[in-house]
Amino acid sequence: MTSGVIPLPSALGRRVDDFARTLMRQPPGYHVDFLRPAGEPALLPPASLSWRIFKNPVTVFIGGVAAVLLELAEPRVRDAVWQHSGFRTDALSRLRRTGAAAMVTVYGPRSQAEAMIAGVVRMHGRIHGRTSEGEAYDANDPELLDWVQATAGFGFMQAYHCFARPLRAEERDTSLAECRPIALLYGAAGAPGSQADLYTLFEARRHRLAASPIVLEFLDIMAKVPALPASVRSLQLPLLKAAIDILPLWVRERLGLGDRWNLRPQARAVVASMAGICERIVLPSSPAVQSCRRLGLADDFLYRRH
Repeated sequence: MTSGVIPLPSALGRRVDDFARTLMRQPPGYHVDFLRPAGEPALLPPASLSWRIFKNPVTVFIGGVAAVLLELAEPRVRDAVWQHSGFRTDALSRLRRTGAAAMVTVYGPRSQAEAMIAGVVRMHGRIHGRTSEGEAYDANDPELLDWVQATAGFGFMQAYHCFARPLRAEERDTSLAECRPIALLYGAAGAPGSQADLYTLFEARRHRLAASPIVLEFLDIMAKVPALPASVRSLQLPLLKAAIDILPLWVRERLGLGDRWNLRPQARAVVASMAGICERIVLPSSPAVQSCRRLGLADDFLYRRH
C-alpha cells in the first residue's frame, strides 16, 4: 500500500475539513462519539469497501440525494416519508438525521449502531397510512424496506463510482453484499446483494415508479436549504444535478426530470474535482477518521492506495 494523501497548507486543510464537517454535522438529538469506546468494532470492518466509500462527503451527499429521489419515486415510500417527517418544515435537520444514521451504521461502535437501528425499526412500526392515490402503506413492509435499502446501496455506490473512483464489477458486487447483514437488521431480507440482484429489483419495480409534485418540491427545498457552508453554497445546485445525473435514464424520464436538471460538462468537472480532493485529503473531524482512531488505526488508513 502507498499513501494517496494530498498534503495541504494547514489553513486550506482546515477549510476543507470545515466543509466536510458541515456536510456530516450531527443534528439535535444525535450525540454519537465515533472515538469511543476505544476498540469497539463497527458493524462493518475497516478493511471493507463501505468504509472507503462513505469517507467521501461529496459522494455521500450526492448518493444520499439520489437515494431519496428513488425512494420518492415509489408512491408508498413517497407518502410514508412526506406524511410522517418534518422535511417541509425543517429540511436541514431531516437531512442531517439521515446522514448521521448512515455514518453511525457504517462507522459507529457496534452497540450504538445496533441501538440506533432498533430505534428506527420501532419508529417505522408507528408509520402507516394511505397514499394520495388511496393505496395502503406500512413503513415496516418488507417490500418497501427492500426498496429503501436498494436505493441507498445504489445511490452511494454509484456516486462514488461516477465522481470519486471507478469501481470494478466485482467491487460493486462487494459493496452491495457487505450491506446485506445491516439490511437484515432493518428487516430488509430481500435487499440486493449483487448488481444482478439490484438490476432485477429495479426492473421488477419499474411499473411502480411514478412522477409526483413531491419530487420537484423535494428538489426545490434541497436547492434552497443551507446544506453547505456559505463560502461554497454555489456548489449546492451542481451537487443536486449530479445526484440526478447518476439515476438510470428511464427513472429520470419517469420522474419528469428534464433538461433543467442536466449536469453540464463544466459543472461535472467541478463536482468530480471536489470529490477527487475529498478522496485524497484526510478529514480529521470525519466519522471515518475518528473511527479509525477508535480502532487504533492511522488517520490515513482509508486513504492508502491498495
